[in-house]
Amino acid sequence: MAKLNIYSKEGKIIGEKELPAEIFEIEPNKEVIYEAIKMYQANKRQGTANTKTRGKVEGSGRKPWKQKHTGRARSGSIRSPIWVGGGTVFGPATRSYYYRMPQKKLKLALLSTMAYKLKESKILILDEIEFAEPKTKLFCTLLQAMGLTSKKEILFVPQKVNQNTYLAGRNIKNVNFKRASDINALDVAKADVVVFPLNGLEAFIERVSLTSPSPDKSGIGV
Repeated sequence: MAKLNIYSKEGKIIGEKELPAEIFEIEPNKEVIYEAIKMYQANKRQGTANTKTRGKVEGSGRKPWKQKHTGRARSGSIRSPIWVGGGTVFGPATRSYYYRMPQKKLKLALLSTMAYKLKESKILILDEIEFAEPKTKLFCTLLQAMGLTSKKEILFVPQKVNQNTYLAGRNIKNVNFKRASDINALDVAKADVVVFPLNGLEAFIERVSLTSPSPDKSGIGV
């Protein structure tokens, strides 16, 4: 069972927290992580690309010239795809890319990405991150105290996002917030550092421990 230091907002170590091995130290499954990230990214696609077929473009349906004896190639419509301004053949149409994976595989992907972050020492625990005032300066002081100012993506995972904390951190380019109940494998994979306030860590453990997946013979997990 891994132990991580608990930091105050001033960057001082004020205690230790044991992380459940069955949640944070499972054998990561790369295949499931790939499937989950692919699904989350596909579900973000708008699918609004659209082209017009020959039945949708403007233009007369009259035959441009008679079939024979003109010296030209025969043609039946100016809306033909071979004409400039004609319709498009097999072009993209409005569609939805949304699909879902089984919940157990999504949970395994989340725990696998979290296990990678723990192995790479990219998980930090804070006592709490709430501020009395919504000031960006206070949040910047917190990042400096924790040595996080050089990180590309910092993900804070509280139990719920405090309004003052959100207002203080939203203008900082590399800071993101996600509730423990909403975090997924893509969020964790994108983050350079995952920062848990104690209440967020407890909420995350409670969420995933209800039906923690265990690997089966296929290595996918159940």
